[in-house]
Amino acid sequence: MLGATLPTPLYPLYERELGFGQIVVTLIFAAYAVGVAAALIFFGRLSDQLGRRAVLLPGLALAAVSSAVFLVPDSLTALFVGRVLSGLSAGIFTATATATLVDLAPEGRQARYSLVAACVNMLGLGLGPVLAGALAQFAPLPLFLPYAVHIVLVLLVAIGAYLVAEPLDTTGRSVSFAPQKLGVPAEVRGVFVGAAIAGFAGFAVLGLFTAVSPAFLTQVLRIENHFVSGLVVFTLLGFSTLGQIASSRLALRPALLTGCVGLVIGILVVGLSVAVASLWVLLAGAAVAGVGQGMSFRAGLGAVNAGSPPERRSEVASSFFLVLYVAISLPVIGEGILSSAIGLVTAAVVFSVVVAVLAAIAFVSLLRVRMS
Repeated sequence: MLGATLPTPLYPLYERELGFGQIVVTLIFAAYAVGVAAALIFFGRLSDQLGRRAVLLPGLALAAVSSAVFLVPDSLTALFVGRVLSGLSAGIFTATATATLVDLAPEGRQARYSLVAACVNMLGLGLGPVLAGALAQFAPLPLFLPYAVHIVLVLLVAIGAYLVAEPLDTTGRSVSFAPQKLGVPAEVRGVFVGAAIAGFAGFAVLGLFTAVSPAFLTQVLRIENHFVSGLVVFTLLGFSTLGQIASSRLALRPALLTGCVGLVIGILVVGLSVAVASLWVLLAGAAVAGVGQGMSFRAGLGAVNAGSPPERRSEVASSFFLVLYVAISLPVIGEGILSSAIGLVTAAVVFSVVVAVLAAIAFVSLLRVRMS
């Protein structure tokens, strides 16, 4: 997952080198979500049919190829292609790796292994900007070395994945490349709507930080340090991991409602940080919003899964994730367009208020529904 956020602190360098603006940055970022959504819809069930390793290894190969594409010099096309391939790889191996861990878990510890997978996923996303930012700031070749290091890491992981025992017996199973069905049955619709709105708000915040925060640091705070840019993103995702851990110790309803409250407070503090141009207020807002995002995401997914009929659980979960990856792309593109029209600061404040309102709507709607 490091590769998915590796370009984040490097966007200002690309802007200067290739001469594009914030709208293009948000479009490049959104290309990742397109790749993830395509992978979830078209390849989401393949590991159940072919086996875990048979899907993990191609997913890792795509991750290495995506970083190799980023090494193409002076090419805007390569940035878009690299992001789509990165999204495809993440969409293919994220769910498969989680399923593999759960398959290999000792009896009675499946929930713990699932939490480990979720935490590793979020920490990987958080550490990608830290690794790229550190290499770009303190080492030579800032647009080459981060991707070269990632390729080496992926190759090492691929060796490990190859050596892992295949947990599934797929003998006699048919293989279908039919797209994953999407839908929400009536009995889970109330919970789904509230959880999806909360998830939308949380992933919109995630998109804002990973796509726009480097521009805010360089253009508003005049901080050109790529490592600091990476640490800002890590603050959000690191505290999201803590939020996921905290939510696992609470019942679904209080965890989901608390997460919504955390999102409202955190994103409003983020908006305040932009208005007053304060790095420390931004970090505080990122921490609170991160906890809220982690709690609302994990509890929301848990509530949706718990309320879905077993035979339609995969369909509902895929629908939920599709909402999340729309949230990580379209609002950020809108923010980029708005920032070109009215300025980065005003656009970020407006974005923060809108997301806070969405989280508040989710809170109110979830108060009115029953959860399993």
